[in-house]
Amino acid sequence: MAHLDAARELDGDLAIELAADVQACEAMMTERLGSAVDTVENIAEHVFEAGGKRLRPLFVSLAARATGQPFSRERVAAIGACMEMIHMATLIHDDVIDHAATRRGESTASTVFGSTASILTGDVLLAKAMQILALDGDLRIIRIVSKAVVDMAEGEVLEVQTRGDFELSEEEHVEILRRKTAVFIACCCEAGALIAGADGRVASALAGYGEAIGIGFQIADDLLDFQSLPEVSGKPCATDFREGCATLPLIYLRGRLAAEETAYVRSKFGNGVTDADVETIAGWMSDREAFASASSRAEDYSDKAKELLSDLPQNSATRLLAHLGKMLICRDS
Repeated sequence: MAHLDAARELDGDLAIELAADVQACEAMMTERLGSAVDTVENIAEHVFEAGGKRLRPLFVSLAARATGQPFSRERVAAIGACMEMIHMATLIHDDVIDHAATRRGESTASTVFGSTASILTGDVLLAKAMQILALDGDLRIIRIVSKAVVDMAEGEVLEVQTRGDFELSEEEHVEILRRKTAVFIACCCEAGALIAGADGRVASALAGYGEAIGIGFQIADDLLDFQSLPEVSGKPCATDFREGCATLPLIYLRGRLAAEETAYVRSKFGNGVTDADVETIAGWMSDREAFASASSRAEDYSDKAKELLSDLPQNSATRLLAHLGKMLICRDS
């Protein structure tokens, strides 16, 4: 995993500890994902084996370490597993909503097992994650996770509500990103801080860091949606545009087009755009510096995240959080 490689470059001992935390989290997930219902177990195994960055458990572990205080590694593994299982559930649901055939180059659960079984298994994973929270018993963490799950669900609905809105504003789009992704990254970081017994100031700083990283990460996804090759991303180019979801490259492009160009782009938005159309529109985004503007906006969030870490203990974990934020936002895949 690239983030563990980055940890090895900064601190070999920290990298070993983080790898162990992720392994412990995955071991707990393997145990928790088991089911007496074959379909549930098969779908959960399919999604689990597809892999992923395991960023949510990593943020829980790093945030706990960034406080500079002692903490329970067993609790870090448990809460990390909870967070990753919630994430897995949202991916299953997203793929059904988006009619996605592949994710990370592999067939989605809904493609292999059908939409109904996949949706219901996503619900089971959410319920199993709640069981982990109940067993941990920390009411503060239960509260922030439950709020984050509500925000994520409402963010998904908000995105559907605004689908097809060619005039969607930057503020409205960022709010969707905040709800869909950023609040959950913030929750992972805050949960790690709470596990370590951090005070409110430290927990708030880490939550703010997570929110900034989450928004910047999604803006980077906005860019990659237009710029990545399908064989690299595992999905068609300009998926959001094809589905009528306005993202920052389009939002910035709109004010840099002539009237006839605007009419052309509007007519293709969520309306059967061809690969040739996408190539033309992406070319304008590049030439009119819409990509550059979106990239600069993402870097603003990276800088904000780094600034929020400045009041925390300066240790290898906080340094890695700063580096990881930059790496996740300024990435090419």
